[in-house]
Amino acid sequence: MMLEADAITRAASRIRGHVTRTPLVAATDLSREAGREVRLKVETLQRTGSFKLRGAMNAVLSLSGEDRARGVITVSSGNHGPALAAAAQAVGARCTVCLSEMAPKNKVENVHRFGGKTHVAGRDFDWAAKEAVRLADETGAVMIPPFDHPDVLAGAGTIGAEIMEDWAEVDTVIAPLSGGGLLGGVAIAVKAAKPNARVIGVSMERGASMYESLKAGKPVDVPEEDSLADALGGSIGLDNNWTFEPVRDLVDDAILVPEGSIAQAMRRLFTDQGLAVEGAGAVGVAALLEGHLPKGAKNVAIVISGRNVSREQLLGVLNDERV
Repeated sequence: MMLEADAITRAASRIRGHVTRTPLVAATDLSREAGREVRLKVETLQRTGSFKLRGAMNAVLSLSGEDRARGVITVSSGNHGPALAAAAQAVGARCTVCLSEMAPKNKVENVHRFGGKTHVAGRDFDWAAKEAVRLADETGAVMIPPFDHPDVLAGAGTIGAEIMEDWAEVDTVIAPLSGGGLLGGVAIAVKAAKPNARVIGVSMERGASMYESLKAGKPVDVPEEDSLADALGGSIGLDNNWTFEPVRDLVDDAILVPEGSIAQAMRRLFTDQGLAVEGAGAVGVAALLEGHLPKGAKNVAIVISGRNVSREQLLGVLNDERV
């Protein structure tokens, strides 16, 4: 199913005052090296540290009072969990987040920070997702998935709408690609405003589920692997209803980047822009550094999706040029 662009307009109105309208900042050094204008959409400024607050807040604010009273539950590879906890906290609802054993410790702690309860189950995202469904059936809590949900997709799409409002001359938008909630929503908004603008998704080489699904022409399961871009891990779901179609139909290209390039991008964002960015948030810059921009791209917006990297991992990346 394809989300209509007006759902993103309604989401923008609904979440206004609950999320930060993040700036689109100039990346002077990257622009000079790339030979074109590059600006960064810094979703690291959201209070939960990632873009996920937009979709979670839109979904929770769309619930009836009766549904809010039941509480909400989800599965998360890292950033949707804290975002849903924060959104639930804002309306006085209970929140449970299922995570796998692969979830970084700092992202588990972030759920608690915003008043959520965590439930760690299984070795990877798919296992944790099955446990979330079981708990939802058992407790009656409302399931709000991390990406494959119309309200979550529409909330993420407000990023694309803001980019188009703030920079009419933009011709290329690059965003991380995981389950497709971010990229799918951004693509819907960008193409509605400027059909000839290019939209490019970037994943890590290790366990890129949506990338492999696009190659297969349908959702497929891909084993989750350790990566600096851990927030991009996990399956898109064989029964995917909302994100596969807009990514397949509206995104102009999908790119994979290696771990070394992700680390380099994290270093560049820190040294050039003063931004502490997690691996998943840096993949767009990694693609730029690898020269993946399409010919003719002059004005490029890159979504920097999150900052939730542990101190230990960030220091390791900054101090080790081999990573």
